[in-house]
Amino acid sequence: MTTTLPAEPTGALGGARLTALTALAPAAWGSTYLVATELLPPGHPFFAALVRALPAGILALLVSRSLPRGSWWWKAAVLGTLNIGVFFPLLFITAERLPGGVAATLGATQPIVVAVLVVAILGERLSSWRILWGLVGLIGVAMVVLGPGAALDPVGVLTGIAGAVSMGLGVVLTKRWGRPEGVGALGLAGWQLTAGGLVVLVPTMVLEGTPDGIDAPAVAGYLWLGLVGGLAAYTLWFAGIRRLPVTATALLGLLAPLVAAALGALVVGENLALVQLAGFVLALTAMLAGQLTPTVSPRKDVP
Repeated sequence: MTTTLPAEPTGALGGARLTALTALAPAAWGSTYLVATELLPPGHPFFAALVRALPAGILALLVSRSLPRGSWWWKAAVLGTLNIGVFFPLLFITAERLPGGVAATLGATQPIVVAVLVVAILGERLSSWRILWGLVGLIGVAMVVLGPGAALDPVGVLTGIAGAVSMGLGVVLTKRWGRPEGVGALGLAGWQLTAGGLVVLVPTMVLEGTPDGIDAPAVAGYLWLGLVGGLAAYTLWFAGIRRLPVTATALLGLLAPLVAAALGALVVGENLALVQLAGFVLALTAMLAGQLTPTVSPRKDVP
């Protein structure tokens, strides 16, 4: 499986194309809640994380034929732990302990986390523009997915916030470290998926083991999460992070809860009220506005 992207964005059209390709990753992640709740055996978040990560990572290593070199052994381990090994189990635990709407809203805090972390890690100026649109997007997502019966399980809330922080830190470090010369996005995805899968291997075997009664729908769900939501999505995601502004890229993550809500309406038959449709418009507006960089007019001296 290979993913071809342009070497660098060329003008506005090239940047828009790269942004659209990168946005396919969170769009694919939006299916995770539906697949996890409708197809996978309940009560096995570590096993779901393992099956999603490790087979896809090994496949990527075989296809890309690349292994880390030098300092990239520990860098790949750190990134794989943050983006995959910690984030995946927390994601599935949150999905099991909280209603999908609450879990999605907590995940939508990630752009704000990234906007703050880039100041400390990348030395960038605090972008009030993107923090503003991150907050607007969070409000929009909450309008879409939160209902009056939304329950707040303390453990689920903590794992949801921790997951957003873990992946937010992983995204910023991925931007800082880039990738070695001659290694493509598929190779980098393979390193991280494999490392993350190995991180959850022991907890899976010790705490959960293999679920009983893995049927055909569950197999289909694991394949979808591993090949589409794992290998293909992370290849596109890491390619986009390398060339696009990292805070703007994080705002694309708002697509995940929006796609999850849309799938709930289309597949499960959930109804979308007028306030939810307004939330869709608000979140999409925030996501698109966050891709822009406002121009600041030079200050003129007044005689």
